[in-house]
Amino acid sequence: MPIIHQLIEIATEPGINIHNITPHIKDLIAKTSIKNGQVLVFSRHTTTALAINENEVRLLEDIKVFFSKLAPESDRYLHNDLHLRDVPEDEPMNAHSHLLAMMLNTSEVIPIVDGDLALGTWQAVLFFELDGPRQRTISVQISGE
Repeated sequence: MPIIHQLIEIATEPGINIHNITPHIKDLIAKTSIKNGQVLVFSRHTTTALAINENEVRLLEDIKVFFSKLAPESDRYLHNDLHLRDVPEDEPMNAHSHLLAMMLNTSEVIPIVDGDLALGTWQAVLFFELDGPRQRTISVQISGE
């Protein structure tokens, strides 16, 4: 069974932003000969995450508001005591981002059936930037026959 590894690169915006990476994944699958199998999507960062949900503009805004209430950036966090840690000069105060990432997934596995993602009608693979702006890398491993 072949296993193909690819990367998706995303330049994110400041703060929390959500990217529909479903088209990127579909394009990668289309470039392979794999018709049935699975794709593993993995976020390679501690302040990003993945989820499968609906890619609807108003819902995405609701998610951002919910996240800001769940772990407000302005709250007091020990991780943000940068003067007590050995960190680079440009280290951000991002404890809230780490906490939010822990509430979501770092990976998703989606079946491939007849050469396409077997997602439900309203499902999309969403990449969550929780500490932007940054250059991010998502690992995609496609396997099957």
